[in-house]
Amino acid sequence: MSEAASLPDIDHYEQACDQAIAMCDGNLRSTIKALIMANEYLETELQELQAAVSCGCAPASNSDAA
Repeated sequence: MSEAASLPDIDHYEQACDQAIAMCDGNLRSTIKALIMANEYLETELQELQAAVSCGCAPASNSDAA
């Protein structure tokens, strides 16, 4: 991320932050905890998908099918 984020990107992140905080009733600690939990879930999903691809249980890419 060597380039600075553009203004629309910043607005998007500001809106996403506001939405996450609102979903946790304004509690910043709960918001951070929810984001950490979501990130851990996504990391686990990614690891499982990578394992499935490496053993041939899932296709590596749809672009090869063309």
